[in-house]
Amino acid sequence: MALSLAISPCPNDTFVFDALVHGRVPGAPAVEVTYADVDVTNTAAERGAFDLVKVSYAALPWLLADYHLLPCGGALGRGCGPLVLTRGDRTDLSGATVAVPGERTTAYLLFRLWAAGQPPARIEVVPFHEIMPGVAAGRYDAGLVIHEARFTYPRHGLTALVDLGEWWEGDTGLPIPLGAILARKGAVDPVEAAGWIRESVRQAWADPEASREYVLAHAQEMEPDVVDRHIGLYVNEFTADLGEAGFAAVEALLGRAADAGLVPQTSSSRATAWTS
Repeated sequence: MALSLAISPCPNDTFVFDALVHGRVPGAPAVEVTYADVDVTNTAAERGAFDLVKVSYAALPWLLADYHLLPCGGALGRGCGPLVLTRGDRTDLSGATVAVPGERTTAYLLFRLWAAGQPPARIEVVPFHEIMPGVAAGRYDAGLVIHEARFTYPRHGLTALVDLGEWWEGDTGLPIPLGAILARKGAVDPVEAAGWIRESVRQAWADPEASREYVLAHAQEMEPDVVDRHIGLYVNEFTADLGEAGFAAVEALLGRAADAGLVPQTSSSRATAWTS
C-alpha cells in the first residue's frame, strides 16, 4: 500500500519531500502525493484523509487526538513571519476589511493575537493567490500574506503595515512556528516516518540540483531566484529537528492562543509528539 502524503506545492515542501516522493529514501514505502494549500490540508486532516500531512501549527488543537506531531519536515524559523500588507499610508486597521488565507492558519492566529487590541471591522477568507491583487485593486483594505509574498509584495505597490514574525520574535524571543508535519495514528509509525523525512531533508541539502526540476514544476510561476530565497528562508535547522527552541515556540503559540480563547486548550505539543 502506498503512503498518502499531502503537502503544499510551495518550494520548501517540494524541496524537503523530493527524495521521499521519488523513491530515493531507503526503506520508505511508495508515496502518493496530493498538493494543496494549507487551509485545504487543515480541513482534510480533520477527516483523517492522509497518512502524512502538512498542516498549520494553529490547527494542532483540533488534530492531536488523531495524529502524532513529527519533529521534522515542517516550516519554523526566524525572519519568516507573515506580513500584513496595505496600500498607501494606512497606519492601523480600524474600520478595515482584511483578507486572510484561512481561519486555522498560523498566520491568522498570529494576526488575531497581534490585533487583539485593534481588531479590524471585517475578515474575509480569500485564496492566497488573490490576496495581494485584491488589496492592490482596493477590494480589501489589507491582506495577510505568507511565503514568497515576502519577496514580491512591492511589485503590487503594497507596503507592510507589520511583520508578524518580527512582532512575535520581539515579544517572545522564539522562532515562528508556521507549518507542521503530522503522522496519522494507526496508519504510519511516527519513528519510521521521521526517519524517512530526515533522510529526505539530508538528501535535499546534499544535492540541491536533484530536486530542481520537481520544485520548479510546482512553483506556481515563481522566478528561480524567488524559489531559491524561499527555500533558503523556510528550510533551516528546524526542518531537520524542532529541538528545544522549536517545541518551546509551538507551546508558546498554542498556550497564548488558548489563554485568549482562540483555540481549545490542549496538552503540551511535546507530550503528543514523537521526538528523538
